[in-house]
Amino acid sequence: MKWIQEAELKKDVFLNKLIDFLEIPSVLDDSTATKDAPFGKSINDALQFMLELGKSDGFTVKNLDGYAGHIEYGAGEEIVGILTHIDVVPATEGWTSPPFSPEIRSGKLYARGATDDKGPTMASYFALKIIKELGLPLSKRVRLILGTDEETHWRCMDYYLKHEETPTVGFTPDAEFPIITAEKGFLDVQFSGPLKEGNDSSEWILQKFESGQRVNMVPEYATAILGGSGDVFELKEAYQDFLMKHHIEGYAEEADEHLKLVLHGRAHHGSEPEKGLSAALELARFLVALQLDGQGHQYVQMINDCFIDGIFGEKLDMVTEDNIVGKLTVNVGVYRYVLGKEQYIRVNVRYPIHADGKQLIEQLKEKITPFGLEATSVDNKPGHSFDNNHPLVQTLARVYEEQTGKPSQSLAVAGATYARALPTCVAYGPIFPGKVETAHQTDEYIDVDDLIRAIAIYAQAIYELAK
Repeated sequence: MKWIQEAELKKDVFLNKLIDFLEIPSVLDDSTATKDAPFGKSINDALQFMLELGKSDGFTVKNLDGYAGHIEYGAGEEIVGILTHIDVVPATEGWTSPPFSPEIRSGKLYARGATDDKGPTMASYFALKIIKELGLPLSKRVRLILGTDEETHWRCMDYYLKHEETPTVGFTPDAEFPIITAEKGFLDVQFSGPLKEGNDSSEWILQKFESGQRVNMVPEYATAILGGSGDVFELKEAYQDFLMKHHIEGYAEEADEHLKLVLHGRAHHGSEPEKGLSAALELARFLVALQLDGQGHQYVQMINDCFIDGIFGEKLDMVTEDNIVGKLTVNVGVYRYVLGKEQYIRVNVRYPIHADGKQLIEQLKEKITPFGLEATSVDNKPGHSFDNNHPLVQTLARVYEEQTGKPSQSLAVAGATYARALPTCVAYGPIFPGKVETAHQTDEYIDVDDLIRAIAIYAQAIYELAK
């Protein structure tokens, strides 16, 4: 079977459908959430788009109350699951083209979700479509499972597995090729606390500090608003000197008797914070040297003492690593401070498989609570490790080698994928070796030819697992 030829024949139709899919801004939006659309209108629109596409092509489809859905083909007791997600992280400023107006430039498809995970979702769908149209005999059912809350709390997958059969075996196209068999543990902890109205006579009063939109993203922008009786001209000069010294973009401007400081960092996936530049950490680095009011000083001092220059847990006494997934990392993805209202941070820790997530939570609390914040939300997903000699891994490795002509190997990643949601599941593509991973970044993209290659690989993989 010439799988790549079958995939090439679908290229134009595939791209048209994918572009339509990517135009839906499927970001979590609690303001438009309803009983039937628990994560907001746009995510529900994306779910409906895929289910209607599947129905129009003759597949069996099911919507699980807006939490998830699946597109099914074949018959049999056992189920091969392809676990995807249709929600995406927010898109910040600075894109070359609008993030939800997909554009192909130099063979690359640019859009939010192109690589994570709407592009691979559509590639998996077309892989299943190829099998159906060729009439290949299967002995198992195949389900393309559509998650809707992967980028936040996985409520979609929890709901799905509670109400549906668990697939016997499967893969998720949400990482890299050849095969991912190990993933770090994942902590998401929110710390919150009240703030009193400002009555401090300090030189500078921190009225607002804001940065980041998702815990699994390195914050690209940070903003601080200062009041007080300090010398505005002197502070603006000091800020420009700071930006120049550290080779960082930003600006200061006066507005409504306040001084606004803005800093531009570099977004990256929160699982690899060392590859980004946290705008929040750099702005706090500047603020901690000022004569701030008591509450404001305590907040930026907390950032300084716990997180600045502490990507690998140095400031939290968490430094640890193993020879499977590597070093523990720390990313604070969301910061909010509003004088007279509240303050909070959301901390994301990716930890080695051997580490104890519960112990790490206690270490976080020990370091952060002295600064007036309490842990108000905790999510702990232990690391995932799968047997490299399992038939699932061997089958997927053989398919990859046959399709690419290159040797397969099992890899480990810092990211958290749906692979850990099933007893027998691994992550499989779509990023090929040597290619740049742009998930959660400005100008996210994927090579169009790589998506076509992925369709071919997924089609053969599904067939081999379900025949």
